Amino acid sequence: MGKKLFVGNLSFNTTSEDLESLFSEAGTCESASVITDRATGRSRGFGFVEMGSASEAEKAIAELNGRELQGRKLNVSEARGRPRHHIRRRHRRRRRIHRRHHHRRCARGPRSR
Repeated sequence: MGKKLFVGNLSFNTTSEDLESLFSEAGTCESASVITDRATGRSRGFGFVEMGSASEAEKAIAELNGRELQGRKLNVSEARGRPRHHIRRRHRRRRRIHRRHHHRRCARGPRSR
């Protein structure tokens, strides 16, 4: 089991500091972060916590999964890695857009000043 945990069903008012103080009850909390929306800056309702060891992570899951924080029952589980195909798809789309704009520019011929 890994040391990184996924924490879901967070209140939009929950901060990284709230998560860190809660998970430090179960062991050494190395880092805690609430994920926010880039456009609005508002919490997306989930976060990640990294514990000091795998045994502390297991203890945190056992103790804190289903526990209430700010009126919401937490969903705590081991974090899974991000699928690699999402990254490739994004770069493929960028290349396609870049190619399209490049060809349009070349089709116009030399720029006149």
